[in-house]
Amino acid sequence: MVTMDPLANTLSAIYNAEVRSKKEVVTWPASKLILNVLKVLQKEGYIGEFEYIDDGRWGKVRIQLLGRINKIGVIKPRYSVKYKDLVNPPHWLRKFMPAYNIGILIISTPYGVLSHKEAIERKIGGVLVAYCY
Repeated sequence: MVTMDPLANTLSAIYNAEVRSKKEVVTWPASKLILNVLKVLQKEGYIGEFEYIDDGRWGKVRIQLLGRINKIGVIKPRYSVKYKDLVNPPHWLRKFMPAYNIGILIISTPYGVLSHKEAIERKIGGVLVAYCY
C-alpha cells in the first residue's frame, strides 16, 4: 500500500468511521503531524482519547470517536495565512466552514499545531492543514 498523504488518509478514515457510527478507528502510518492534529481535535472536543501503537514499522493510532464530526478533511494546497487574514475579513473561515462560529481550521504555526481560535488569540499565522466541523 502506497500512501501519498498519510494525514488525508487518517482524516478520511475518521470521517468514514463517523458516518458508519463506529466507536473507534485504527489508522496507519502515524506521524508527529497526525498526532498533533489529533491533539487539537481532542482539545476542541471532536474526538475522545487516542493512543499511539508502536508496531515496529510505521506505527498505528487508535482513535476513540464521539460522533461529533460532520465533516473533516485536509486543505490542499497548504495555504500560508497571516494573522490578519484570519481576522479581517475571515476569508478562509468562509471558504471552509459551513457557518459563522461553527468548526475549526487547524493551522501549523511556529508554536506547534493549533486551532484557528488559538492562533488568533496568540496573534500568529501559519499554514492551513485541515478543517473540521
